[in-house]
Amino acid sequence: MTEERTIIGIDPGTNILGFGVIHVDSHGPHYVDMGVFDIRKLKDPFEKLANIFGGIEELLATYSPDEMAVESPFYGKNAQVILKLGRAQGAAITAATMKGIPVTEYAPRQAKIAICGNGAASKSQVSVMIQKTLKVELDPKYLDATDALALALCHYYETSNPLAKIGGKADWKKFLEENPDRIKK
Repeated sequence: MTEERTIIGIDPGTNILGFGVIHVDSHGPHYVDMGVFDIRKLKDPFEKLANIFGGIEELLATYSPDEMAVESPFYGKNAQVILKLGRAQGAAITAATMKGIPVTEYAPRQAKIAICGNGAASKSQVSVMIQKTLKVELDPKYLDATDALALALCHYYETSNPLAKIGGKADWKKFLEENPDRIKK
């Protein structure tokens, strides 16, 4: 039986930060909420970080998540981008760790593989799969939020996989030894 829990996913950004919340019960994951923090109008980079920290604190108070999944910064064409994303990620992680909420980091490619089976999937492909999985219609203008939902779902898949508990390797012999009650006779 699946332990009930709430997972928040964060797609960090210093212009737009996406968040997605799912609740997991014995029937699997369910959509709770999603949205974005649009902080493009703020010019001071430190004010943006304070806004991210405060906004994440409010989300944590509202949804009382048990766990947070956050996207790791990735290197693109400009090294400054990864530095800014890392700061945004750090503000979100700090808000969670100060509340005692465990945080797990996932690469964008890892979340796309978990949701679409393709690490190069587009944001719109991820959105379509999220909608089908969670049986909900989502506004296409919130693609950063659907990425955050993908992170939350990726975390659910990773942590509910029985093989993940034995090191992530497909060691069926060890799994069966540790779970004799799972063998049907």
